[in-house]
Amino acid sequence: MAGLDAQGTLLQRGDGGDPEAFTSIANLTDISPPSSERETHDVTTHQSPDKHREYIGGLVDGGEVSCDINYDPREHDSLRADFEDPDPRNYKIVWPGTLGDVEFAAVMTGFEYSAAHDGKLEGTITFQVSGKPTFNPGV
Repeated sequence: MAGLDAQGTLLQRGDGGDPEAFTSIANLTDISPPSSERETHDVTTHQSPDKHREYIGGLVDGGEVSCDINYDPREHDSLRADFEDPDPRNYKIVWPGTLGDVEFAAVMTGFEYSAAHDGKLEGTITFQVSGKPTFNPGV
């Protein structure tokens, strides 16, 4: 199968309401979805077969989400409130067309931007996922 076009992928921010409404964050150029990791615990004993270490799975870290943006203070400075808030907020990444989405709660951990003398205004926002992301397949 050939690859899928990423054009049209969205990162949306929840408003905390009930029901919750989501608004797209503008001018995204690159989105890195959650990259989960699982800890392992060494349970090797003197009776472990063939002198090989044995492991069991531990806690799962939901990972980080990062996004590069064409920085526009009129669009993005409102997100600074998320950076100042220690409580997780709901976000979702919506895949193009009918490919589904990934929902997650997260704390914003980074808000960086730059203004090179010979370039554009650009930035990166980073989130630490809190809890388990929900992967909703499309049709």
